[in-house]
Amino acid sequence: MNFDLSEDEEMLKALTERFVTDHYDHDSRRAFLAEPAGFSTRNWQLLGELGLIAAPFPEELGGLDLSPTGIATVFEALGRGLVVEPLAEAVMVAGRIFAATAPEPLRSVWLDDILAGTRRLGLAHAEAGARDGSTWVETSATPHDGGWTLAGAKPYCVACGGADGYLVTARVDGAAGDANGVALFLVPAGTAGLSAHDWHLADGSVATSLELAGVSVPADHKLSDDGLVAIAAADDLAALARSAEALGIMERIFADTLDYLRTRDQFGAALGSFQAIQHRMVAQYAAIEQSRALLNLALVAQGDAEFALAVRGARAWISEASVTLGHEMIQFHGGMGVTDELAIGGGHKRLLVLSRWPEGPLAALDRYADLLH
Repeated sequence: MNFDLSEDEEMLKALTERFVTDHYDHDSRRAFLAEPAGFSTRNWQLLGELGLIAAPFPEELGGLDLSPTGIATVFEALGRGLVVEPLAEAVMVAGRIFAATAPEPLRSVWLDDILAGTRRLGLAHAEAGARDGSTWVETSATPHDGGWTLAGAKPYCVACGGADGYLVTARVDGAAGDANGVALFLVPAGTAGLSAHDWHLADGSVATSLELAGVSVPADHKLSDDGLVAIAAADDLAALARSAEALGIMERIFADTLDYLRTRDQFGAALGSFQAIQHRMVAQYAAIEQSRALLNLALVAQGDAEFALAVRGARAWISEASVTLGHEMIQFHGGMGVTDELAIGGGHKRLLVLSRWPEGPLAALDRYADLLH
């Protein structure tokens, strides 16, 4: 099987790696996380100028219609660079859902700015009663004066700090846990009745808690009659992107740890010379290779019915294996491993969030099993 990248994919990989080289080091990453949105808005606009935001969108909408292989390549490079800009959530999820569901007049107002990196959307779906990507939606939408009035709470809007608008799921029919009756609405930031409060996830990124108290939106801001289907349609490629990012982080913190073990002396010998440590490092190297093999299996299946199954399998494995690897790399560094002074701690925190959002490893395994049968 030939896993060589195409010319365009090699170009995108080089472009992403150049972005990391030019704009990221340990100190700059910490500074980006300290910004109000949890990342650099200037970097976000630069990613738009480079075409990396537009790349996963269809060509007819101004994108590059990037293949799953290209998506995995870009996100793996972002992971190795420990990039904090939220391309997985803001582009692969919210941006692509909006592009697929918005009516043309609304798309013409928003999409060019989204692709250029001058405006950004976030998904407001998860609620307090939901568990591991369940269909629980209590937020309500009722017809009013030719439009809609939304009421409810969305406490877990990941990567929504400083967003210009939110894609809000709200129930138009049925009970909270029903799979049907959930529509999708665009709610611009600053809309009357909408309040947003930011908070930090374990990796330092900014999430938002939304309160919708009688928020009114026009009729054309209803994007889909079936919001859960719209979210699910974007989910496979989003899961692929998250898995590829996790693999890139695993490679990065493994390489940093290997360098440390080769140079750090203990009892007059390099730590890496001790057989017990070598065995543990070999086990984690094998975990990285298994993760890559599962990701490659998904890429081979792209375009087939088996693609979703392979992506879910990779996601379930990598979610668990990545956190275990992070724990091991921290142990090898001792107390310094958990601090912000090294990439190890930051990488592990990001792996922790990637492995738990939007569902944990066991829920990811359950989804894989459901598809398998």
